[in-house]
Amino acid sequence: MSPAVEAVAHILEQGGDPDDLLRAVVATLVADGGCAWAGIRFAEEGELILGPQAGTPAPGDRRTARVEFQGVSVAELAADGASEGLLTSVAPLIAPYCLVGWDTGGVPWDVSTSG
Repeated sequence: MSPAVEAVAHILEQGGDPDDLLRAVVATLVADGGCAWAGIRFAEEGELILGPQAGTPAPGDRRTARVEFQGVSVAELAADGASEGLLTSVAPLIAPYCLVGWDTGGVPWDVSTSG
């Protein structure tokens, strides 16, 4: 596991508000993952809506990875200057935190019981 993936896993293990965790993840990809820019686009009503992001965009070098939860695409992790391996390693880690478009029927979402 790369140091950047380990750092992301550590952030998520600490728990907390999903928005704060995802902001910390994209910041870590820029600080420790060699990315110029990183962002998460959430799947909402058939569109990808940009959420947390960090760094300075360099779109000519952009890679993306689908973020899936229970077989459903819930987001896209994008980064400029990242290796494909980095993104495909991080995407499954952040999946439970990217469920902004899911209807929980008024029941609070508990990430710890989502897997």
